[in-house]
Amino acid sequence: MIIAIDGPAAAGKGTLSRRIAETYSFHHLDTGLTYRATAKALLDAGLPLDDEAVAERMALAVELAGLDRDVLSAHEIGEAASKIAVMPAVRRALVEAQRAFSKRIPGTVLDGRDIGTVVCPEAPVKLYVTASPEVRARRRYDEIIAKGSAADFEAIFADVKTRDARDMGRADSPLKPADDAHLLDTSEMSIEAAFLAAKMIIDAALTK
Repeated sequence: MIIAIDGPAAAGKGTLSRRIAETYSFHHLDTGLTYRATAKALLDAGLPLDDEAVAERMALAVELAGLDRDVLSAHEIGEAASKIAVMPAVRRALVEAQRAFSKRIPGTVLDGRDIGTVVCPEAPVKLYVTASPEVRARRRYDEIIAKGSAADFEAIFADVKTRDARDMGRADSPLKPADDAHLLDTSEMSIEAAFLAAKMIIDAALTK
C-alpha cells in the first residue's frame, strides 16, 4: 500500500503524513528532506550549488534512513535545496531512491510535491493537501513565534507565494494535484478533521 500526499509548503501535509504512517504502522518519507539532505551535503563540503554533476553525485549518496528533520529544517538548507531541486539529474536520482523506498512492506506514506504525479503515479491513495497562502503563512509565523524566535509575517507571506510560484511553475515535475487525487483544503480544517477525512479515504482503499 502506497499513500501519496502532495501539496504546497505549510499546508499540513507533513503532520498529516506522520500521523497516517503512525496509525497504520507504515514507513514514512518526507521527500523534501531528501533534497535538503543533498543540499546540506553540498554546503558541508563547501561545494557549489550550481554544478549539476556534483549535486547529482551527492543525491545518489543520500541515506534515506538517517534524515534528521530538525537539522534539515534550517532556513539556509531550505534555500540551497530549492536551487538544486530544479536540476533534472538531481530529481532523477532522488526520485529513484524515493520509488525504492515506496516498495517497503507493509506500506508507505510519502509526502512531497510530485508523489502522485511522478514518483508513485500508481499509488492507490493520493491526497492533495492545500490551504490558502495567507493561512499557510500564518501557520509558519505562529510556529516560529512559538519557538521563541522573531518573525515577520509579511516576509513569510511573500516567501510562501514565491515558493508556490517556483514549485508550480518549474518545467520538471511541477506541483499540481494528480487527476485522481482527493483534495483536502485545510484552510478551515483542524489537523484532526483532516486526518479523519484522510482515514476514511485510506480505509476505503484498504478494503478493496
